[in-house]
Amino acid sequence: MIYLARHGETAFNRERRLQGHVDSPLTDLGVHQAHAVGGLLKDLVRDPAGWRLISSPLGRARATAEIIARQLGGGVEVEIEPRLIEITLGEDDGRLRGELEAAYPDAFGRTGWIFDMPTAERYDAVAARLESWLADLPPEPERRVIAVSHGVTGRVLRGLYANLPRNRTGEQDAPQDAVFQLRGGAIGRIDCEPLA
Repeated sequence: MIYLARHGETAFNRERRLQGHVDSPLTDLGVHQAHAVGGLLKDLVRDPAGWRLISSPLGRARATAEIIARQLGGGVEVEIEPRLIEITLGEDDGRLRGELEAAYPDAFGRTGWIFDMPTAERYDAVAARLESWLADLPPEPERRVIAVSHGVTGRVLRGLYANLPRNRTGEQDAPQDAVFQLRGGAIGRIDCEPLA
């Protein structure tokens, strides 16, 4: 089983900037979201022994994973996995979404997919690295992984896991206050308690 979480809200998320490989810190809300996800995961896994906590190398995911590790307790350590990194937009990383929509109107469709921007990492490249990561994990039911990743990467990972077509993959949401359970080829969503 894989429990998949997205990093908490960042300053760039709040500003509607597409981060890609650049980073911005978690906001206060993002820290609260990470704590809520960590508490939910603690309830779900109960005993963290035998579970791996794996994070994208980007700071926002690592900060979220560190909070989750503290919530889980039991000496859980964060492993860094480069294949879980977010899509890059190259020189357009960190730009406002509105600016990018104006510059590349054909790249923003109903699903908000951005792979067709001339500077962006391509879907096939993202899918290949995520398929490689999935293939390197132990088989189910021995697989006991908590992964912390990103909005686009998390959608692609879920789509690959459940064998969704590309258009359905892009239509999935990417909440920062929920955990996705990937088990038996199916995707389940578990929401955190609403933040006060």
